[in-house]
Amino acid sequence: MNSNYDVAIIGGGAAGFFTAINIAEQNPALRVAILERGKEVLSKVKISGGGRCNVTHACFVPNELVKFYPRGEKELRGPFHQFCSGDTIEWFEKHGVNLKIEEDGRMFPDTDSSQTIVDCFLKAADQSGINVLTQQSVQSLYKTEDFWKVETTKETFLVKDIVIASGSNPKIWEMLSELGHTVVAPVPSLFTFNSKDERIKNLMGVSAEASVKIQGSKLKAFGPLLITHWGMSGPAILRLSAWGARELADKEYQFKIQVNWVKDQNFEETLEQLNKLKLENAKRNIDKFCPFDFPKRLWESILKASAIQPETKWADVNKKQMIALANQLTNAVFQVNGKSTFKEEFVTAGGVDLKEINFKTMESKVLSNLYLAGEVLNIDAITGGFNFQNAWTGGFIAAQAIAFSDSAKK
Repeated sequence: MNSNYDVAIIGGGAAGFFTAINIAEQNPALRVAILERGKEVLSKVKISGGGRCNVTHACFVPNELVKFYPRGEKELRGPFHQFCSGDTIEWFEKHGVNLKIEEDGRMFPDTDSSQTIVDCFLKAADQSGINVLTQQSVQSLYKTEDFWKVETTKETFLVKDIVIASGSNPKIWEMLSELGHTVVAPVPSLFTFNSKDERIKNLMGVSAEASVKIQGSKLKAFGPLLITHWGMSGPAILRLSAWGARELADKEYQFKIQVNWVKDQNFEETLEQLNKLKLENAKRNIDKFCPFDFPKRLWESILKASAIQPETKWADVNKKQMIALANQLTNAVFQVNGKSTFKEEFVTAGGVDLKEINFKTMESKVLSNLYLAGEVLNIDAITGGFNFQNAWTGGFIAAQAIAFSDSAKK
């Protein structure tokens, strides 16, 4: 029985390391161990953001920041008032890492390398005397009156506090469920839509601002839409996938989307605009210039879908074709058959029910001296550094609660 530690952190990822380091720095008397089931730690941090690590987002107002979380919006308001994006920037600066803001608000280390974050964590853990133990897959968790008994594939630990920072780990969710927690069944979030529609077949790489709506649903989004080899991606699609994670899972990823390529213009306004263009450009070929703010290749595809030959003069476009064109521009319907993972960002909607967590301390309301941080909870966000910010905030709050608890002072 190993009782050399006061705190065991289950999970050697972003939330686990951040919690461990903050506990050790705020109360150096506490003996902290990180238990990682794999051979390597921080593997998800390493590949995140295409190897650059999107650390956080330049949104500094808690009430605004929470709006990027389809699950967790209400619960994170308090925690973000305790530790927000600005605090993240300051924390990393104190640990020798400068972050830079990109045009879209995403923040990366100025080295553009996730290794900078990995090295920062490993160095801080080492300096704080944290023991990082790999290949320690947790097999069981048991609560005695005074201690937590954590049994791994290698040994058994007896600790006062445990922090679950295991991400989307079904085995840990199962254990927590057996201990009395409610676990919301996980479904994928942040995915792209598969579509074999002829209209987008040869448009890989084309991007346009668009309004997108799921037919027969209240789900809608606006933003850049990117056409890919397998269908559609880009911020507009990813937002729909995040907010619609459960609804789209229920549909088994078979549904129709309506795309408006002219943003907020409706059919009538667009038809009126097209008739005006017809008068002004009567002698010009319709394919020679795209009158809308999107790529010419997309315009040519929309013309084809409206049964208009490219060399047709504006004057020769008949009423039926004009109606079809206005329809294709404002209400193009695409069948979606399945989904694909967005890059390497595999995010799930699901996890420990948020009603069972005290968000002032990140402690379980079901079991004392058990804290949870990161994706083990039913919290997820859209892409842009928000999932990491949830990990930093939850880890920091849990660390404070543990470092300054009555038992830690004894």
